[in-house]
Amino acid sequence: MRLRLAIAAMLPLLTLTACGTSTTTQDAGPTRTVKHAMGETKVPMTPKRVVVLDTDKLDTMVSLGLTPVGAAQAQENQTWPEYLGPSLAGTKPVGTLQQLNIEAIMALKPDLILGSKFRQAAFYDKLSKIAPTVFTEKVGITWKENFLLDAEALGKKDQAQQLLSAYEMRAKQVGAKFSKLQVGIVRFMPTEIRLYGPESFSGIVLGDAGIPRPQAQQLADQEDKRFGKISQENIAKGDADAIFYTAYGEAAAKSQAEVTAGPLWKNLKAVKAEHAFNVDDEIWMTGIGVTAAGKILDDLDKYLTPLV
Repeated sequence: MRLRLAIAAMLPLLTLTACGTSTTTQDAGPTRTVKHAMGETKVPMTPKRVVVLDTDKLDTMVSLGLTPVGAAQAQENQTWPEYLGPSLAGTKPVGTLQQLNIEAIMALKPDLILGSKFRQAAFYDKLSKIAPTVFTEKVGITWKENFLLDAEALGKKDQAQQLLSAYEMRAKQVGAKFSKLQVGIVRFMPTEIRLYGPESFSGIVLGDAGIPRPQAQQLADQEDKRFGKISQENIAKGDADAIFYTAYGEAAAKSQAEVTAGPLWKNLKAVKAEHAFNVDDEIWMTGIGVTAAGKILDDLDKYLTPLV
C-alpha cells in the first residue's frame, strides 16, 4: 500500500520532467530553463517574489501588470519613477544599480532576480546563490530584446510581444506626421552635457517613429552611437527644428538651468522659435521600456503637433 502511494505521488513530477520544457526542484516546484547573458538558469514557472536590478526592469514589471518585491535605484534618482504611478509603493530599495545591497536582497527571499551583465556582472555569483538569476547583456540599445527576455523569465513573453507590437505600430502612426522635422535630444549630466544618438533608448524610439535627426546627432564618427559628449561652447550641435532636453538628478538640473539661461543656448534656432522642450529624464533616459517608450510618443505628439 505504501509503495503504491509513493508511486502515485511521484507521477506528477515524472509527467512534468517528461515534457522536456519543464523540470521541478524540491523547493521551487515546476521550473523552465531560460538562456541569458550568463548562461542558462532554471526559473519558477510563475515567479512570485521578483527583485529587479535595473530601471528598464521596473518598466517591464509594471508594463506586464506585476510588482517587484525589491529593486535597485539609479544613483541620481533614488525614488521610484513617477511615470509608473503607484504600482511600486510596496517595493523595497536594494541599493543602487552599481552598488547592490546583497543583504537587503537576501532578506526579501526572492524566487527570481533580474539584472544586467553590463552593470552587475561582478555580483552574479552571489546573486545566483540567493535565487535563480537572469541577466540581460547590454542596456539601452537592446531594450526590446531585454524586454522580451525578462518577460520570458517572468512567464509573460506572449503578453510582452503584444505590447511591443502595439508600441511599434503606434510609433509609425505618430511619427508619420513629423517626418519633415529634425529632432535633437540633449541631456544634462552632473559633470557633462550629452547628445543622444540613434542607438540610445530615446533615439531608437525616434527611429521607430521615422523622425529624422540632425547630422551631428547621428554620431557617424563614433563606434558607440548611444551618446556623444559636448561642452557649453559647442551646444549648437544639439540644435534642430525641435529640441527635447532633460537633466539627470539635482546637480545636473543646476547645470541645465545655468546653460539654458546663457546666450549660446538662447541663440539656438529651436530655442529662438520656442521649440525647445524640457521633458522627464525618467521617461526619456532611464525608463528604457515599453511604457516609457509610449510616453515618449505622447511627448512627441503633444509638442510637435503644433509645429506642423
